[in-house]
Amino acid sequence: MFNKLFGIFSKDIGIDLGTANTLVYVKGRGIVINEPSVVAINQKTGQILAIGHEAKKMVGRTPGHIVASRPLVAGVVSDFEVTEQMLKFFIDKVHKEAFSILPRPRVVIGIPCGVTEVEKRAVEDATRNAGARNVYLIEEPMAAAIGVRLPVQEAAGNMIVDIGGGTTEVAIISLGGIVNSRSLRTAGDKLNEDIIQYARSEFNLLLGEKTAEDIKIAIGSAYPLGEKLTAAMRGRDLLSGLPKEVEVDDRDIRKALSRSVKTLVEAVKGSIEQAPPELVADIMERGITLVGGGSLLRGLDQLVAEETEMPTKVAEDPLTAVVRGAGVVLEDVDALKDVLVSTQYEEPPR
Repeated sequence: MFNKLFGIFSKDIGIDLGTANTLVYVKGRGIVINEPSVVAINQKTGQILAIGHEAKKMVGRTPGHIVASRPLVAGVVSDFEVTEQMLKFFIDKVHKEAFSILPRPRVVIGIPCGVTEVEKRAVEDATRNAGARNVYLIEEPMAAAIGVRLPVQEAAGNMIVDIGGGTTEVAIISLGGIVNSRSLRTAGDKLNEDIIQYARSEFNLLLGEKTAEDIKIAIGSAYPLGEKLTAAMRGRDLLSGLPKEVEVDDRDIRKALSRSVKTLVEAVKGSIEQAPPELVADIMERGITLVGGGSLLRGLDQLVAEETEMPTKVAEDPLTAVVRGAGVVLEDVDALKDVLVSTQYEEPPR
């Protein structure tokens, strides 16, 4: 009875709880929130000052007692209490516009492949404590595959590569399950670190994380481009301590990213090598689908296609694939319950 009552006043939501960004899908409305997974905390009082876009503006610009940090590392909860507060903020934000005294939504939430039972439990508990009445976990590559409308429940191989902020997930899916998968820490954040390291070693220049990310977006590539792209790299000279600006082009950044890009491609090749021959034949026909923010790196699809000798494409709107998949599951949980992750944690009786 209480569940029915809560259901009337609550909006069921799907969440892509990412290392870099959190996206929220509301049943019947679509994606309503896309904000950075950043929380600003006053360490003197323990008070949360800002969440999302407002907190991200503070990164690298705060006094000593205010820390703007990400409560998730590699897609896994590293700070339980802060993650709970962030989820509560997003759930409350969804319900602000509607009449809802005590929102208790059902939530479908994405998790990385291969997480431990403890890590699953941490996500589930944080979501329940943030106000969810039912929590359903789904592996992110599965959600992404559903989000880009791959026929995951058919007896045929589908290959998806989800390059997020903290992790890259490579998965081969058939009959509503993941046949084999790889999860690696080489993803968007690692590419930013590569650019920071390159600037330090080549130009004695100290870059901020946001500057490195802006350069990656502006001129980053994995494959030689038809036209030359240039950008200004601004930071602090490590020798003089004064501001310094260096102009770099796409070849410099490609060189900086080359080792990490090679790791990504090797992970894709490794998954194909381990797949049953029948599924490899299916993938040769259907191709490899790239999703996630990292898939927008110029020429990455060309490089993967060349190295694997399989057709490769970047999905339409790759940044929202996981949350769209969570939304599809949310619309019909009963029909798609086979794709959800089971946990050892039983829901307490109400």
